Amino acid sequence: MTLLLRVLPLLVLIVQGCASVQKADPLPSDLSADKSGRTVDSWNNLSDSEIQGRVLRLLPPGVDQPRSWAEDLQSVYQALGIPSAASTYCATIAVVQQESSFNAQPVVPGLSKIVRAELNERASRFLIPQTLLNKALARTSPTGHTYNQRIDALRTEKQLNDLFQDLLSELPFGRSWLEDFIPVRTGGPMQVSVAFAQDHADENDYPYPVLGSIRDEVFSQRGGLYFGSAILLDYPVAYTKPVYRFADFNAGRYASRNVAFQAALNLLTKQKLALDGDLLIYKGKRPSLTASQVEMSVRELAVELGLTEKEIRDDLLLEKSAEFSDSKLYNRLFRLAEVKTGRVLPREQLPVIQLKSPKITRKLSTAWFANRVETRYNDCMARR
Repeated sequence: MTLLLRVLPLLVLIVQGCASVQKADPLPSDLSADKSGRTVDSWNNLSDSEIQGRVLRLLPPGVDQPRSWAEDLQSVYQALGIPSAASTYCATIAVVQQESSFNAQPVVPGLSKIVRAELNERASRFLIPQTLLNKALARTSPTGHTYNQRIDALRTEKQLNDLFQDLLSELPFGRSWLEDFIPVRTGGPMQVSVAFAQDHADENDYPYPVLGSIRDEVFSQRGGLYFGSAILLDYPVAYTKPVYRFADFNAGRYASRNVAFQAALNLLTKQKLALDGDLLIYKGKRPSLTASQVEMSVRELAVELGLTEKEIRDDLLLEKSAEFSDSKLYNRLFRLAEVKTGRVLPREQLPVIQLKSPKITRKLSTAWFANRVETRYNDCMARR
C-alpha cells in the first residue's frame, strides 16, 4: 500500500504528460507585450537611422551625447542578432540607467579606501612587510605618477583596472599576491562581469576591434553595452514578465526559473532550501562531485519521480541552460508538487539573495535590483 502511494504521483505524471518549454517568439516572451498587455511591434523592418531615431526617444532625459548611445545600442543589437523593438531596447536602457546613469565609467564612492584596505590585507596574508609595501607604492608608475598618487586619485573602475594591470607587471611581487585579485570585478555602463565577457569572447567572435584587451572593452561604452545586452537578452527563456529577466541579469541566467524549482522542491521535502537559483555546487566553472542540498533533496523523491540518481544528476547539470525546462526532473517535480498542493505553481520566482560587494554600502537584494530596473523599464516604455 505504501509503495502504491509513492508510485501513484508518477502514474499521474505519465497520464498528464510533461510540460514543454515555451516556443520562442520573434521577441522574447516576457518582452512581447507592454504593461497594458498590448503586443509590441518589431522594428526589424526599419533602417538603421530610423531605429536610432526611435532609440533616441526612449533614452531618459539628461543623457550626455544621446546620439552616441543610440548608435552604439543599434550596432550592438545588430551584432548580437537581438530583435529590435521598444521593449528590447528599453530592457537594456533600464539596466544602464540603474547601473551607471548612462556613464560609461561610473564613479565608485570610496574606491581609494577599498583598494588600500585590500592591499594591506593581502600584504599581511602573504607576510609582506608593511615597509616593503609602502616602498613599492612610492615607486613611479608608467603614467609618471607614483602608485600612491594613483590610488589617492581613484574614482572609476577603469582607473582601477589600469592601476592593477600596472601593479601586476611592475611590482616585483605583484603577480604572486595580486594576480587573482581585483577589488571590483564588474565594470562599464551595465556593470558587466569581466569573467563573463572573457568567456563570451572566447566562444563568439567579438565584432569590434579590441583596443587593448577584452577586459578593457568591458569598460568602454560600446563594449559594455555589447556584453551587458548579451547577458540580459541573448538567451532563450519563457518568462512572463521582464522583472525575472532583470533578476537573472543580477543573479545569473535562469536564476528565476531555478528558484521556482527550488520553491516547488521545498513543498515536497522537509528541508527548506535557500531560494538562490543554485542547484549544484561549483568549483570555479566546474560542477563539484559533492552533492548539493538540492540534489540530496531530489534524491529523496527518486521513486516518486521515477528517476535514478544518475538521471537526477544529469538533469541538474542542465541548470544553466534552457534545456533544464524540458528535462524529466523539472517537469515531473513540478507535477508532483502540483498534485500535492492542488494548484498550478509558478515557473518563475525572484531569487532571495543579499547583494555583497566592496561597492555596496547598504543592504540590497536581487529582488530590490529587479524591481528598480522594472520601474525604469516601464518609464522607458511610456516614452514611446
